[in-house]
Amino acid sequence: MIPMLDKIWFPLSLTLWIAAISSILVLCSGVTIAYVFARRDFRGKGLAELFVTLPLVLPPTVIGYLLVILVGRHGFLGQMIFNALGTGIMFTWQAAVIAAYTVSLPLMVHTAKAAIEGVDREIEYAAYILGKSELETVLQITLPLAKKGILAGLILSFARAIGEFGATLMLAGNIPGKTNTMSISIYSAFQAGNNELANLLVLILVFMSLLTIALTGRFVGKLEV
Repeated sequence: MIPMLDKIWFPLSLTLWIAAISSILVLCSGVTIAYVFARRDFRGKGLAELFVTLPLVLPPTVIGYLLVILVGRHGFLGQMIFNALGTGIMFTWQAAVIAAYTVSLPLMVHTAKAAIEGVDREIEYAAYILGKSELETVLQITLPLAKKGILAGLILSFARAIGEFGATLMLAGNIPGKTNTMSISIYSAFQAGNNELANLLVLILVFMSLLTIALTGRFVGKLEV
């Protein structure tokens, strides 16, 4: 049983770590993007929204391939990272964070955007009249009123990051003890014919997903607008 626990603990802790880091990045950037989409009109807005939405419809392997082109050793960002750090980012847990962030960002943006658009603009205008700056209005009025949607988007993004597979496999690889997340470990166990381990990992992942969904409904439902 102990050897089995060893095979479970690392992918479980790595998956939670990657999902947590990814969710923090998604929260910061996703809410900002959602606010711009909800409250600003600018040239190319439709194209920008399409670009952010694209990971929702593209196959994960395609997303992974595009990320390899972008942050791989010879990619535009990859070269910048290599020059700055002296090492590449592929086949590391940081690469898995990038993959999880990319596939989960659209969930946050679309959910938060809908919530922000639902905030009464008259309340924001009243805040401006009372002398609040736009930043103060966003932080003190808009985001608190949109907190249900933002929290729902955050939890959905966390759940998506937990289950990420295709893009992670392309960008971070399957290196035991280094980049083997829960989803990748299930794939490896199945390929190796270790159905006992695969079944156990699947049960844990399903439980985590159900728990996340249940907490979403319970916690969001208790929030007061």
